[in-house]
Amino acid sequence: MQRWRGLADLPGGWGRCVVTIGVFDGVHRGHQALIARTVEVAKARNLPAVMLTFDPHPSEVIRPGSHPAQLTTLRRKAELVEQLGIDVFCVLPFTAELSRLSAHEFVHEVLVDRLHAAAVVVGENFTFGHKAAGDVALLKELGRRFGFSTYGAELQGGNVPDGEAAEITFSSTYVRSCIDAGDVVAAADALGRPHRLEGIVVRGDGRGHDLGYPTANLSTPRFAAVPADGVYACWFVRDNQPDRLLPAAVSVGTNPTFSGRERTVEAFVLDVDEDFYGQHVALDFVGRLRDMVRFSSVEDLVEQIADDVRRTRTILRTGG
Repeated sequence: MQRWRGLADLPGGWGRCVVTIGVFDGVHRGHQALIARTVEVAKARNLPAVMLTFDPHPSEVIRPGSHPAQLTTLRRKAELVEQLGIDVFCVLPFTAELSRLSAHEFVHEVLVDRLHAAAVVVGENFTFGHKAAGDVALLKELGRRFGFSTYGAELQGGNVPDGEAAEITFSSTYVRSCIDAGDVVAAADALGRPHRLEGIVVRGDGRGHDLGYPTANLSTPRFAAVPADGVYACWFVRDNQPDRLLPAAVSVGTNPTFSGRERTVEAFVLDVDEDFYGQHVALDFVGRLRDMVRFSSVEDLVEQIADDVRRTRTILRTGG
């Protein structure tokens, strides 16, 4: 898969292509259906499938300070869409200048003049251009004028896990709300895989080592979608061994037993005696074990951690 940063990276002699457009944060099941349709159209036309996405998130440029929690880093997003068959991952820097392009200008300058789109595949709620003035109907109209086809794909949804047949539409907003509530099972159902949190392992205060449960402390990206405070069963993944999943009991919160104030993400990796300091790692959240609580004694905390480890093994062995 080719990866472009901006349209200046287009190779010379670039021909026509099939384009899908969006932020695609999370690459959830709704996104996956849209990408599958894009790849299908591209293969039928014997053209490359191009994903046009944006960085930073458009809301941060239009309304500074409103950047939503980020479900996937750009690197992770690229990995996921490559697995789904995308040929070109194009990240368009979202600037104030870009945000001021009218819907007509965006289509003409980006889709037609630069990408030479033969077809564009978007969700049925897609909007574009200054103040989101363009919609799928306008895109189809402009497509007829400039010679490209437009496909408006239906939104995907499903039932709430363990709910009363309540239906939801898969969206990045819905997934963020699940993660914010600590419902990593519902988030995984919408994503089609566990929610992943990435970070660099940094030095902690060493308290876990003193308790007999040394932890890898993650420094996460600024806007990362960190689950609600609590203890979770996770898979621990290292960059240098991405196919080896290590079981881990993960604490998210302020360590109230020790009157902590800083919110941390600490992973006790089971059955491995290794210092992960400085490594880029990831946590795949599979299940929630309990809330973050204050214990009356260190002995009670250690007893609870032992139970957390036991339950982590069970959840990861059974998948829930």
